[in-house]
Amino acid sequence: MLSLAGVALGAGGSLFGQYLVSRASTRQLEVQESAAHRAELKNAVLKFLGLASQVEKAALARPGTGDSAADARLDQLVDDLWLAHAEIDLAARNESLRGAAYRYAARLAEAARDGITDGSALRGPQAQFFDAAYDDMWPGHRRATGASVTPR
Repeated sequence: MLSLAGVALGAGGSLFGQYLVSRASTRQLEVQESAAHRAELKNAVLKFLGLASQVEKAALARPGTGDSAADARLDQLVDDLWLAHAEIDLAARNESLRGAAYRYAARLAEAARDGITDGSALRGPQAQFFDAAYDDMWPGHRRATGASVTPR
């Protein structure tokens, strides 16, 4: 009777051990997938932000003389910005990031089309984009409230 109890305990312990190993492997896989997602999204966000900065600078520096070379360059930057937006759209896990990226890109495209004299109108959509990107990369964590989002 005692050896039967030992076998039952050994089998139960073995099953419990397998369960713990399986659970640890699943958690390790989740951590790896999360890190891969953050890396992919980080690259897409940085590309988008680089283009957003170029669009803003070109829109601010746009001469009012109808310089066709400057207009063509700005049009190409806006096209590239929308492609970068599509990369974020594909990489994002949540709709808030997709929406914030769209709103920021649309505001930049509008500024490029209509011209701007001050980039302050872009700060709200930019801050919302940063918050949404942070939330997508690190769900449940809040960005520091004193973080600055103004471009250099």
